[in-house]
Amino acid sequence: MLKNRKLPFAVSLSLVFNFILWLSAGSPSAAGELETVLRGLADKSRVTIKKTVVKLGELGDPAALPALEALLHKRLRVDAAGRLIIINEEETAGTDAVSGEAVPIDSAALRAPRINNAVRRVLRPAIARLKLNSGDPDVRLAAAKALMKRPSAAILPLLQKTLKKETDTRVRETLSLVVAQIQLQGDDRDRQLEAFSLIGQFGDNRFKSDLEKFLAKNADGAFMETNPEFRQAAAKAIASIEQRQFFKNQIGNLFYGLSLGSILLLAALGLAITFGLMGVINMAHGEMLMLGAYSTYVVQNLVNTYFPELFNWYLAAAIPTAFVVSALVGIALERLVIRHLYGRPLETLLATWGISLVLIQTVRLIFGAQNVQVANPPFLSGGVELFQGVVLPYNRIVIIIFVICVVGLVSMLLLRTPLGLQVRAVTQNRPMASCMGISAGQIDMWTFGLGSGVAGLGGVALSQIGNVGPELGQFYIVDCFMVVVLGGVGKIAGTVAGAMGLGIVNKFLEPVAGAVLGKIAVLIFIILFIQKRPQGIFALKGRTVEN
Repeated sequence: MLKNRKLPFAVSLSLVFNFILWLSAGSPSAAGELETVLRGLADKSRVTIKKTVVKLGELGDPAALPALEALLHKRLRVDAAGRLIIINEEETAGTDAVSGEAVPIDSAALRAPRINNAVRRVLRPAIARLKLNSGDPDVRLAAAKALMKRPSAAILPLLQKTLKKETDTRVRETLSLVVAQIQLQGDDRDRQLEAFSLIGQFGDNRFKSDLEKFLAKNADGAFMETNPEFRQAAAKAIASIEQRQFFKNQIGNLFYGLSLGSILLLAALGLAITFGLMGVINMAHGEMLMLGAYSTYVVQNLVNTYFPELFNWYLAAAIPTAFVVSALVGIALERLVIRHLYGRPLETLLATWGISLVLIQTVRLIFGAQNVQVANPPFLSGGVELFQGVVLPYNRIVIIIFVICVVGLVSMLLLRTPLGLQVRAVTQNRPMASCMGISAGQIDMWTFGLGSGVAGLGGVALSQIGNVGPELGQFYIVDCFMVVVLGGVGKIAGTVAGAMGLGIVNKFLEPVAGAVLGKIAVLIFIILFIQKRPQGIFALKGRTVEN
């Protein structure tokens, strides 16, 4: 009885085992089927290649993507044995399209599959289908954006099927727009109205040309589109896109205004320190920016020549170098010229203006009159795309962070160190500070060096967003004085407020009034503001006011 009871279990176990063996031996694996189908791309018949492409798209295996993309971009080859090989752009190396292994190539022994427009028409939908089946949402998003550039009615069923199972919001929105583009050109009234609504909800300026066709008029002034419902839907979608684009533009203007304000802040911070302490109108301050930028250029070339493996980090050496070079030049300028002209602002202005010309000409003799290029390290290249058409470059983001750090360090130096205490004492009451044993002359020297060094750091930042030339400082000296006067001379908080205010206002005025009229409007505003409040946003307390 026990044997009879155990027999059915043994038989069942045997049947299951044999069934598994039959499955593994009798049904081809997915990889084997893909390899078999891929061989069709090596055929000399375009009809066979076309059928193979369609079959690969139906299989939905992303492993076929490299071969299909190589076929589309004319980088697929077939050797004498019928093996598919993907070659690089230089045709110097190749990989097996099936196994992915590197293979030696002989260009003379390889032939390229012959394709025509009929094959290309099925290639793009097949590639898109495979990418849309990818497990990576970024790959699916890239495929959807590629389809948006070339929408085709042939892939509409695929897009609708993909939309039903898509879970990523970004991909769904992009695919919906592609579907809307296709439906907009169709004959189904309800689908067209739905397309207008989708484009108005998710679309951007790229879709305005398609929508404006429905509002076009003929030579007699009559609408070419006879359906008023379509015209109304198109106008509503355009208004929605423009409203959303306006919002995006304002965000972009705000960021670029903060970026410009950060650069103005770095350029004017040193001037605020020297002007506030000594009351010196330093027309050579812009050249400290220029010296900092050229110091960055020199360090870049030295690192590239002697330590090329460290080139990506040359800014770590350029920042202290630019500070020291500009600070030393500032100290020399104060010791040799400016300290003999205290109390004579007009003569100081003329002397520093002449020194600025000497510095410009010296740089021209050393580096030439042409602009020089300072390369961005890799981590400063590229940017973050917040919206379509609104990109935040990494270099400007880092400059904003850099400015925050510099302002914080300067504030800490002036408020939390013995040197800062002495600087504030001399600023508020020079005779009393001298009676307390503070060497006012030494404080003038170190403070002028600090202001010049900070300007050199501004030159490092400027070198990362544009070319470096001998006249670099001349473009910023007037803006520096406007920032300092508006914020209140000698006040770091006022300099921050003035720089950020001018930067943001400039960027918001430029699209409306243009760059030149925008600057004129800002200048008029500053003149009127100073007439009403001569001390600036933050009032200065110290000997400059008392005198």
